[in-house]
Amino acid sequence: MLRRLRRFLPDLTPVSLDERLHAAIGALAGILATGLMSRAALGDHASLPVLIAPMGASAVLLFAVPASPLAQPWSILGGNTVAALIGVTAATQIADPFVAAVAVSVAIAVMTALRCVHPPSGAVALTAVLGGPAIHELGYGFVLWPVGLNSLILLTTAILFNNFTGRSYPHRAPQASPAGRGAMPAPFTSLGFTGADLDAALEDFGEFVDIGRADLDAILHHALLRASRRALGSATCASVLSRAVVGIAPDASLDEALALFRRRRIRALAVTDEGARVVGLLTHHDLIDKAAWNRNGPRLDLPRRLRLTLARGRAPHHCVADVMTTPVIPVRPETPLADAALWMSQAGLVHLPVVGPDDRLIGLVSQGDVVNALLVANGARAGGPVLTPRGEGALAGAA
Repeated sequence: MLRRLRRFLPDLTPVSLDERLHAAIGALAGILATGLMSRAALGDHASLPVLIAPMGASAVLLFAVPASPLAQPWSILGGNTVAALIGVTAATQIADPFVAAVAVSVAIAVMTALRCVHPPSGAVALTAVLGGPAIHELGYGFVLWPVGLNSLILLTTAILFNNFTGRSYPHRAPQASPAGRGAMPAPFTSLGFTGADLDAALEDFGEFVDIGRADLDAILHHALLRASRRALGSATCASVLSRAVVGIAPDASLDEALALFRRRRIRALAVTDEGARVVGLLTHHDLIDKAAWNRNGPRLDLPRRLRLTLARGRAPHHCVADVMTTPVIPVRPETPLADAALWMSQAGLVHLPVVGPDDRLIGLVSQGDVVNALLVANGARAGGPVLTPRGEGALAGAA
């Protein structure tokens, strides 16, 4: 019996005490501000409604689940306005008993089409129909007052309160820094799923999900990262870094870089200054994607030359500094490999430079090193054949 009853309980995500307090205090501030400001605008003896009931439901969304697509500014402003317009139109054009049902039904259809679905807006449409003589006398003025002003004040309070308390509102999904053109996929994506897989799964699901696609992608990606962190355990960058690193100066020519790639059969060059400190990385993809090729080899095309000239205030010289990946994230030998993997994935980097206490380059860690370490850890746990991580003498970027 208890098992059947549990099916009726929602499977909510864990929420901290701080978040619950933020939601309660935010709703208090939002409704109080909306009521007080509306009363100040109308006066104490106005016959018009100061605050309408659907604002309570809107407050739940804006302060308790501000990351929901249903709680975004366009959702509350667009949804409430559309619902009020449809509700007033239904009340004046359709006779009972269908007027309330039609108002809510049409409001849902239009909100869905305009991508401003806001559940409390259904109550706004009903209020326009069932609100009594005071509401009916307002006619289409109901859209501006109280719906429009109530919604605007509540939204403004939500923006101020949520951002003051450390929330991102309007909500922006946590996203990794965009990978550079031609960057290899993160090892976790290679072992798990892609964005296209997620889109296909959501389409197969066939129902509205109260979470943004970008949020869902970020949550699943973070779950894979945590699983990888657990699998890698205490492994550090020192256990997999390649010390046979080939370096190149930032003012070296693109032809020189190409010759090094061909001669050493590597995939990455560490770009260092005269003190052996890393200023960037040069990969195959940098040469392929950022340079124009002709019979004489890689050169900068006119658009890139113009962009670099405007950015630096001087003309480029067809050198490594013009196409290298920068900035790069240096790590230490003692840096946990799981942390390096996270930074690689977030920045869309294929390699990370490893530096010593004096910030001088001592090696590189590649995505191949991370994948190999994951295979080692998984093989050890499963009791199967274990692959050996690359030794120190391996060429940087060979994976």
